[in-house]
Amino acid sequence: MTSSAELVAACRGNIPALTERLIAAIFTDNPEWTDYSAVARADLQDGCRRFLTRVLDLVDEKGLDAERDDVAAAIGAHRAVQGVPLEAMLRTFRLGGRIIWEALLDRAGAISAAEFRELGTAMWAVIDGMSSALVTSYRGAELDRVRLDERRRHALIEDVLAGRGRDARFAQRASRELNIPVIGPYLVVVARGDAYPLRLGTETALAADGYRSVWHDRGEYTVGVIALDQHSPAHLATVLEPLVRGRAALSPAVTGIAEVDTAHTLAVLALDTIPEDTHGVVISLHDRYPEALLLRSPDLAQLLVSRLLGPILELPVKERDLLLTTLRVWLAQDCSAAHAAPLLHCHRNTVINRLQRTAALIGHPLDGQRFHLELYLALLAHTLVDPVAD
Repeated sequence: MTSSAELVAACRGNIPALTERLIAAIFTDNPEWTDYSAVARADLQDGCRRFLTRVLDLVDEKGLDAERDDVAAAIGAHRAVQGVPLEAMLRTFRLGGRIIWEALLDRAGAISAAEFRELGTAMWAVIDGMSSALVTSYRGAELDRVRLDERRRHALIEDVLAGRGRDARFAQRASRELNIPVIGPYLVVVARGDAYPLRLGTETALAADGYRSVWHDRGEYTVGVIALDQHSPAHLATVLEPLVRGRAALSPAVTGIAEVDTAHTLAVLALDTIPEDTHGVVISLHDRYPEALLLRSPDLAQLLVSRLLGPILELPVKERDLLLTTLRVWLAQDCSAAHAAPLLHCHRNTVINRLQRTAALIGHPLDGQRFHLELYLALLAHTLVDPVAD
């Protein structure tokens, strides 16, 4: 009687021929099954040889711990790095198992029925176990590669936002790896105000409208670098608005990767002008120049508020808020008490009395175009920088 150990030993001596059979079986007319284009012939032969040898070793050991096999794991990790599809690898393992099984059958001779059943059970337990080890290792290596690519991508975007795009060689590299143009109009959008200030799939939604973009989470806010190509900033704002969950701000257009850092700075400045309790809005810096100027000069804004509004801010809360609201509505209505009165739900004379009270407090008549501008900026600064405690 021939033992299973003798069959395995006989097959071990024929590994080179079995390896060539496996390689011949791998390649078919279906490219999805044979995508080993990134693997050198010698590398493929070595992998097949090690796999077939290991199958025989584990069959001889009755398939023990095949699901934790280090040879299958090493092959899986290596092929993942090379980009070989997992489906092609699993097919290769199945083909290799069939070739080994056929080689064993050819030499089976007078093996007993019980030992034959045991051999078959061990054989397919080995293939299942090694396939499991392959999948686990392959997916782990693939995940590591994705994480590494993501870290590299984020580092590249950070460098663009930091101004490295002014270096021509770096700009070319960023363009190639991020798939965005070196030259051409760009806008930068920044968003915050929610755990996910933009809806999932924002990049895909923009791509459907013809925008190329890259996105980066900076923790405090999300930033997107968007190539306008032939689109207008107004069109981008229209497309972006339904995708915003929190609040978002757009920079002015800049002319290429070299100026993205400037656009990013201006977009963050514009974002800081939006009240924190605002949701679902997109604004442009073009709509926020007075607020942006005040935020850029907080010390001057604080002095302006103190000089023009200081006495009012020292009043009891109810009277203070009444006078501040009256001033805002009056200025918004082109300094017309008659137009402000209905909006304040009072008589025109009441508005005039409040304005006279305000003028007495600040020690300056409420007239003159320049003074109206200063008063408007002071009221705006008060909402932005809150220089005096309530």
